[in-house]
Amino acid sequence: MPVVDTGTGRVGAAICWENYMPLLRTAMYAKGVDLWCAPTVDNRDAWQATMRHITLEGRCFVLSACQYLRRDALPDDLHPVQGDAPGTVLIGGGSVIVSPLGEVLAGPLRDGEGILTAEPDLDDLARARFDLDTVGHYARPDVFTLHVDETPRTTVTSG
Repeated sequence: MPVVDTGTGRVGAAICWENYMPLLRTAMYAKGVDLWCAPTVDNRDAWQATMRHITLEGRCFVLSACQYLRRDALPDDLHPVQGDAPGTVLIGGGSVIVSPLGEVLAGPLRDGEGILTAEPDLDDLARARFDLDTVGHYARPDVFTLHVDETPRTTVTSG
């Protein structure tokens, strides 16, 4: 769960449904994430609400890339539940860029491939965190603590 300081901002990421894990989000906020990357295959409208929630909760920018996929991009021997018609949309997209106060800056991009761009005002980070800082002035460290064990682990290998 690294957050990397690029010199311009601190970048972190959670993949797909990791974004629904409140303790993971809190750990990332505590590391000072400024730009939260959230690649996903979840194209439901609820995902958009989740991305806006993360920006409001963590006072960070969110960049979420969601896949767009049609049936004709798959091998012929795969038969998705949505059907075999070549133009059938299997994953409808929904990439979005959101500001630290929940404002959608670009997207959601649906129903086709494309590139989203936005020119975020990095000063919005300080303004947003002055309003609410869930791991700073509003965190209540007298009551709440979160311990994250980030020691290296041995991976599982097949023998």
